[in-house]
Formats: sequence, C-alpha cells, structure tokens
Amino acid sequence: MTRLCVFASGSGSNFEAIAEGCRSGAIADSEVVLCVCDKAGAYVLERAARYGVETLVFNPKEYGSKRDFEKMIADKMDSLGVDLVCLAGYMRIIGDELLERYGGKIVNIHPALLPAFPGAHGIQDAFNYGVKVYGVTIHYVDATLDGGKIISQVAVPYEGDDIEELEAMIHAAEHKLYVETINKLRNR
Repeated sequence: MTRLCVFASGSGSNFEAIAEGCRSGAIADSEVVLCVCDKAGAYVLERAARYGVETLVFNPKEYGSKRDFEKMIADKMDSLGVDLVCLAGYMRIIGDELLERYGGKIVNIHPALLPAFPGAHGIQDAFNYGVKVYGVTIHYVDATLDGGKIISQVAVPYEGDDIEELEAMIHAAEHKLYVETINKLRNR
C-alpha cells in the first residue's frame, strides 16, 4: 500500500481528486494518510474530514524558522510511513528540511506548461500573454521555483477570453493528470 501525504492551502479540489482516486481504485493500492495545511480555515480540511484523512494544521508564525515547522511536518510523515508527498495548492516554497528528508518523493502540480509561466499565477500569466495552448505540469520538487524535473504534462487548448472558463478547464485537467501520474509513480 502506497501511503500519500497531500499538502494544500486552499479549497482542496486536487486533494479530493487524489483521495477519491485512492478510494475508487483509480490510484491502485494507495491511501492518503495525511493532509498538511498551513491555513486553519481552509476548505481542504472539510474535504479531508469527509474522507477520514488525518490533518496536520499549523501556523508557520508559531515557529522560529521554516526548518522548525518542516521538521515537525517531516517527523509526522515519518511516523505515518509516508511514501509520496503531493503538493496540491500548497502556497509555500519547500525548504531544506523537507528536501533533505523527502527529496525525490515530493511532487507538485502547476497550472501551466513548465518551464513557461512558473510561480503562483501561472494561469493568469499565460492568459495575459495570450497563449493558445495552456496546460498542466506535474514535476518533482527541488530547491528551484517550479524547476524540478518534469514527470508529466497535458495540454489544454483554449482560444476564448473567459478566465473563469479557462480555470475550470485547467482544474479538470489537473484532477485527471494528478490521479494518472500518482498511479504511475507508485509503480516505480
């Protein structure tokens, strides 16, 4: 059984896609054992409760340093035997502590075709640029911003002018790609 930990900061739609993928068998022989969240009121916590997934909620300001709160997170993941960490809208840069302990086992989803449009506003940046093919990337996390080795990508063609419609299309592509990619990674 592959034990997954999902990091999220917001609504958690990718968390839910992963948890449902595990429940339905679309992600074979896997379970989400922990949801890590840095925002006490985030909707992802309600989603985690519905799936019976343990949560670790923390306020980074209550720690002396990033290394301190990442050590606490890594210790918890170690205690649960986490095999793969999936970032799903976690809006913090992963630091040295987690990279040292889980390097090569942390993946991130990004709403653009990397290496184009890295950073927190990938969809908006691509939209403002006027691209005709948007997309989603899943990559390994390293010390660079959205710069780790690419694992998988999917194109999302769109020539409209409605950012909300585009975001919905990209999120749907994210959910499908994350499930497919985790299922492949667990077989490696």
